[in-house]
Amino acid sequence: MTGAGRVPRLLLALACAAFGAGFTGLALIRHLAFWSGRFDLGNLTQAVWSTAHGHFLRMTDLDGVQISRLGAHFDPLVAALAPLWLAWPDPTLLLVVQAAAVAAGAVPVYLLARRRLGGEWPALAFAAAYLLYAPTQWLVVDDFHPVALATPLLLTGFWLLDADRPLGFAAVACIACLTKEHVGFVVAAMGVWYAVTRRRPVGLVIALGGAVVSSVAIAVIVPHFAPGGGSPFHSRYEAVGGSPGGVADTLFSHPGKVLAAATQGRDLEYVFHLLLPLAFLPLLGAGALLTALPEIAFNVLSDARTQTSIHFHYTASAIPGVVAGAIYGAERLARRRAPAGPLAARGALAAALLATVAYGPIPWWSHVPGGQRVGASQYRISARAHAAEAAVRLVPRGVPVSASNTIGAHLSGRERVFSFPVLREARWIVVDRFRMSYGDDNLAHRRGLRALRRVLDTGRWRTVYARRGILVLTRSPVD
Repeated sequence: MTGAGRVPRLLLALACAAFGAGFTGLALIRHLAFWSGRFDLGNLTQAVWSTAHGHFLRMTDLDGVQISRLGAHFDPLVAALAPLWLAWPDPTLLLVVQAAAVAAGAVPVYLLARRRLGGEWPALAFAAAYLLYAPTQWLVVDDFHPVALATPLLLTGFWLLDADRPLGFAAVACIACLTKEHVGFVVAAMGVWYAVTRRRPVGLVIALGGAVVSSVAIAVIVPHFAPGGGSPFHSRYEAVGGSPGGVADTLFSHPGKVLAAATQGRDLEYVFHLLLPLAFLPLLGAGALLTALPEIAFNVLSDARTQTSIHFHYTASAIPGVVAGAIYGAERLARRRAPAGPLAARGALAAALLATVAYGPIPWWSHVPGGQRVGASQYRISARAHAAEAAVRLVPRGVPVSASNTIGAHLSGRERVFSFPVLREARWIVVDRFRMSYGDDNLAHRRGLRALRRVLDTGRWRTVYARRGILVLTRSPVD
């Protein structure tokens, strides 16, 4: 290591460590404050627990049926956490792994920027901008989702393709495709980008492979394992045809309908929030930016508002294309005028810093004028959270339990766990009367309260704990 490079690389290591430790801490506090959910931290915890105990990716769905996780999403990579679970049997394992993996994504960003911009300090600026990028930060605190692991993998893929190492990219891309069913389409887009920009036919082979993986995952694997034989998420796309075939048919028969669905106000705002924190530099690196199109298209065509918000994990496979696009955009400026590259890197860093104050998840920003306030209250461990923790400790290990969503995240390391009001063979019920439902919307909350009253009225359940709205019930011995 040269003397000139030692300081930036040391700062890079410190930045990665600070991000990993800081956002691990935020994710853990949010979990201990009972803001994580049975959906999704809980069901992934159960899938890891089941794999560690010999039942590959088994989980309990919303109806109380044992299904494969593959019936919800094609993310078998989560099974790789099973050996770690045996040493650390707690949902917090998943949160720590996620934060560490996303933090590591700064390394390929640094390496790619150093190669394209020819300097250690501009490279460090882009690595820091990635860590400050608001969607990156929200990705880590939004429970746990295997697709978050695709972010550092695909960033590594950009660095490998940029170095003309397609075999290395193929290995990384294969792993990335195991994080969610649509990631293969992102890999395919990267293959097209490589074929066009480098004039390497192998890029078309990569594109074909990625497209086949995603097509098989979406059209064959998920429907095969899903109850009823269809993806549980097709309903989000009913406005444009529902199933993949229906969407394709609508695209050709009524393209205006697809265009209208993709250009609603919230869709444009979502894209704006992806580009603004990097000073719109990705628009100058449009080739790389287009590799984010599969993720963006899946999101803007969906009826689910969460998919067009940077506050959730629906940015995971778009982040690499956006960040790489910013680097190539800065390089394009540097080719016109050499000082423009480092200036663009500093501009991206400054924009990311300002945007993370305005849009990022760190709760301190709520005390800054104009700072982000969404979710700031979720990082305080309240008296009710302490009551919920005490309630969770009362439930014996391994017994079937029915729980409200936020309680369920803490009780999913077992074979059978139900989402209240589903009971099935549950012997215990643990609910938060103030947050009864999966979605926590008012209608579902009221339904949950009515279901709780019906359970109490049967006389078959005995209340063993009631504090600050947290109730623990157990079946009466005679039942």
